[in-house]
Amino acid sequence: MKSKLLLIGLLLCSVVHAHELSWNWWPTGIQDGVSPREDTLRWTVGLSGLASSGQYAPFWLTSNTYGDVSTSPFSGNLTAGIYKTAAHPERWWDVDGAVILTGRVQHPASGTGYFNQLYAHLRLYIFDITAGIKPMIYEMQDTALSMGSMIFSGNSHPLPHVTIGIDRYVPFPGCYGYFEIKGGITHGWFADNVYMRHSYLHHKFAAIRLGGRLPVNVSYEFHHAAQWGGISPVYGDIGSDWSAFKHVFMAQSGGTMYNDRMNAQGNHVGSQQLMLTVKGRQWEVHAYWQNFFEDNFAFIGNGQNITDGLWGISMKQRRWPFIQGFTYEFLNTTGQSGPWHDRDGLCYAGDDRYYQNVIFQNGWNYFYRSLGTPFITSPIYNEDGTIHTLNSRVRVHHIGVRGDIYGFQYRFKASYARNYGNDNTSRAVLSTNTALLLEVHKHVEQAWGLDFGLRLAADIGDQFGNSFGAQITIRKNGIIAQW
Repeated sequence: MKSKLLLIGLLLCSVVHAHELSWNWWPTGIQDGVSPREDTLRWTVGLSGLASSGQYAPFWLTSNTYGDVSTSPFSGNLTAGIYKTAAHPERWWDVDGAVILTGRVQHPASGTGYFNQLYAHLRLYIFDITAGIKPMIYEMQDTALSMGSMIFSGNSHPLPHVTIGIDRYVPFPGCYGYFEIKGGITHGWFADNVYMRHSYLHHKFAAIRLGGRLPVNVSYEFHHAAQWGGISPVYGDIGSDWSAFKHVFMAQSGGTMYNDRMNAQGNHVGSQQLMLTVKGRQWEVHAYWQNFFEDNFAFIGNGQNITDGLWGISMKQRRWPFIQGFTYEFLNTTGQSGPWHDRDGLCYAGDDRYYQNVIFQNGWNYFYRSLGTPFITSPIYNEDGTIHTLNSRVRVHHIGVRGDIYGFQYRFKASYARNYGNDNTSRAVLSTNTALLLEVHKHVEQAWGLDFGLRLAADIGDQFGNSFGAQITIRKNGIIAQW
């Protein structure tokens, strides 16, 4: 046994050069002394216009844009704000934040204004504190090319929230950088008041990664989120006190509602993700599996809905700029723990109907948009005016490519979705859609340093109808102060 362990150790050490191995017992990257970098406060102003055929703007023009692009076929945005990015990763503390306001007009004639971002973030050594309106993105895959994760994908407006934890992987003390952790807890507010008023968001996550500077890494990430508390138009106050929070935190039954006493108090969702990463000097490949659950927790690879989840492979390279990244993903949500929740006096705990809940009838959505994957169709598309999710059973194939061609930064996405509605006893395909997107950005220093963008997209199918659209953006950034 000892000889086998010694052989494994020698093989691991042979795959990297000796000078690349880290023997620092806690390599946080944080050092004493003065930071060589400057802090910079910047301003930004942007103008965009969108026009398309069809009833809705094409899917990939509006999805995963943090709710910043209207589904209307004609709309325009004016965005302005100030921001500061984190600049001192080697210092024991750092700050960043943003105040960005967007005004929108759209057809039919209407207008609105909102904070796209309004937050402050403080890092103290390895710990992070964030407060305000900021996107909650926890994906382990390539966020620019992915279709989006199952819990938070950037599809809706960001919720106001407070998060305390460790946002990025940091080495665990004494493991020389080869065992890393991250995690945190969030309290947020559902400020849309679409159905429930004054309800809350609870979210916690934890993750580990093995391998460090070795060319092969393995990571596992767990997320638990819930809608809870608030005032229902049918049931009144459903419980927002400390006792209710404890039930939500532990996903336990409680409260006064029959549904909450039989199951768990609040509307709970969760995901787990396994990832294998292989790294070279100028390239890396990630293979991942993200599993989604709404019932009792079971370790990934177990449970009733093992067939549901997101599978993907992502490749990045830095040697050849024309194709810097490629992603392929497959999403399936048709299992849902089986076709029946209860039948003939027996409880099968199936028919999950993802993103739906009896008490929180607006479901896992914010301002009528899915908080998770946009392919579980958002209520903003419901022609009958209902506020819950009507299409939660989908199968999607998706690819994405990005790169830089002589200063023109591009991104291409293509997705094919088959939609099965909510009836878990049916295998009928209710609609399909092929969604395409080509996006190009170019910084032109000769034109007053403006950034120009063009996004072309199309939908082909009977889910949203055939449509073609274009969005043009012009943006200018500048420096207010440096210190």
